[in-house]
Amino acid sequence: MDELKLPSPCVVILVGPGASGKSTWAAERFAADLIVSSDRLRALVGAGEDDLAASADAFALLEEVVRQRIGRQLTTVIDTLGLDRERRLRWLELARAAGMPCVAVGFDTPAAECRQRNRARVKRIPADVLTSQLRSWAAVKKELPVEGYDDVLEPAVVRVVPSAFVDAGAAALRQEEMPTRLRFGLQLSSYTHKAGRAGTAAWIREVASKAESAGFDAIYVMDHFRQIPQVGRAWDDFLESWTTLGYLAACTTRVRLGTLVSGITYRNVAHLGKIAATLDVLSGGRTVCGVGLAWFEAEHKAYGWTFPSVAERYALLEDALQLLPVLWGPGNKPFRGAVLDVPDTTCYPRPLQERLPLLVGGSGRRTMRVAARYADAVNVFGDVAAVRKHADYLRELTDRPVELTHLSTTLVGKDHRDVDELVSRLRPRNQNPARYAASVNAGTIADQIGRFRELSEAGVAEVMISLPDLDTLDSVTEVISAFRL
Repeated sequence: MDELKLPSPCVVILVGPGASGKSTWAAERFAADLIVSSDRLRALVGAGEDDLAASADAFALLEEVVRQRIGRQLTTVIDTLGLDRERRLRWLELARAAGMPCVAVGFDTPAAECRQRNRARVKRIPADVLTSQLRSWAAVKKELPVEGYDDVLEPAVVRVVPSAFVDAGAAALRQEEMPTRLRFGLQLSSYTHKAGRAGTAAWIREVASKAESAGFDAIYVMDHFRQIPQVGRAWDDFLESWTTLGYLAACTTRVRLGTLVSGITYRNVAHLGKIAATLDVLSGGRTVCGVGLAWFEAEHKAYGWTFPSVAERYALLEDALQLLPVLWGPGNKPFRGAVLDVPDTTCYPRPLQERLPLLVGGSGRRTMRVAARYADAVNVFGDVAAVRKHADYLRELTDRPVELTHLSTTLVGKDHRDVDELVSRLRPRNQNPARYAASVNAGTIADQIGRFRELSEAGVAEVMISLPDLDTLDSVTEVISAFRL
């Protein structure tokens, strides 16, 4: 049976008579923490799930729990009869106010089957009560399609996923039927590992070897001098980028190597050109020179560097993109730009590549305009819709062959149970699982194939992924293999 994906977070209202299978279906498809059950709440406020005298209090508590969960934008599966139209519409209204999708799942189980299941129960629903519920359901199932839900579903294989994966199933099928090529880069954003400082060299060599075996086309490192707050703590171990790339050049044979990206304020630009040319020679022509505007002001202050204004940094970036190819070319002609003055551009040995690729990092329109004029690629962020807009804008700017690349954090599980386990293990204690899953694009192998196919269709030539758990490289191998023609 095809799997239906619901966007996270969402509200799921189960509707149907007793013994129609609602609780069993919900338990098989949703984590227990997502389900708000009237029976369980009756047991909480009364003497047990069958304590009908506690029903009013249980439903009052259910209403409050639902309101609180939706107010916090948490996926909420409401497991009760759902036959009360007023209650359903109230839940729908709460979902709309929170900007959350809301679906109803109707359990149109034959009356005879409901009665048979009820008879098999240890504690049965009174026969006359069940008959009344079955009669109510006959009317309710006609009301559901016109009440305004995003969808009215039959019980099926359902999974709540980050919005990036809602349409991934169809895209994965397109990749299987009409495969397209897509390059993959591994971004190393953290050097914290179990082996500790003394084992760092061996650890990074092992990661590089596994990345090549997995089929990655490139390995990129962040160019910072201390860990950034989005990833870790300032005092976490963090290797200098170009030194690390030199080591990786000796540890690998095939993958391209580059920074994602070098802050243009961090080094004398001519010196940066010399470093990149040297790496290209020592790696056998595998260097990518990534450059960007630089944004981490605290890092500049910590190292005693000035942090120029945005306008000054853009001027420096634009000059750098013109200077670097001159350095990598023959001769020693001078370069004079808006802010850079290099009297002698001697840089030997020259890179092995006829044109050492220049990649600019950033999705802003001004950055893209600069990249369109001088770079070979521009790296962007965002979902498929955002990427499509970036691609359209890039085409408006230039007829030059400037590639679009895309960076995202990516958590890959073998199946949905593996994804759930990874999310539970890796998420910060104070972050709810759904938000963490969305922030790291947590999905199955099939989910990721679909997401990357959509990015490819939007105009991306290479995806760079940062893995929250490098032990998932085996699963990534299967994703990459789907894009090898």
